[in-house]
Amino acid sequence: MRIRVRRSNPLSTVFVGLTIFSGLIICAPLLSRAHGTASSITIVNNSSREIRHVYLSAPDQNNWGSDQLVNSVIPANGGSFTINDVSCSNSNIKVIAEDQEGCFEYQVVSCSTNSTWTITNSTARDCGNR
Repeated sequence: MRIRVRRSNPLSTVFVGLTIFSGLIICAPLLSRAHGTASSITIVNNSSREIRHVYLSAPDQNNWGSDQLVNSVIPANGGSFTINDVSCSNSNIKVIAEDQEGCFEYQVVSCSTNSTWTITNSTARDCGNR
């Protein structure tokens, strides 16, 4: 029994490589636009409650991302925190803040520009069944 070894044509290998590379170069701008524009969101806490967690989500979903504060807090009575390089595929994003009592405040902000959300004592809170 004889085994035949087939050698590839070096020109066809180069052609395939160039085709793949060209496709990536052409698609790169399209892929970067799919992520949307990056902006920043500043949260100002003018309430009497400390904010312990901040999450981001699509406006119509309850699928929250990771905690943006990463072991920090937004102090009560004038503290602030800025989330930089926020990128969203839609024109808006939902910001969720959790205060020291475990209650949540929500605000939908624009992704097309830098935004500021000011939390006050009169901001509506979702405290579950308490």
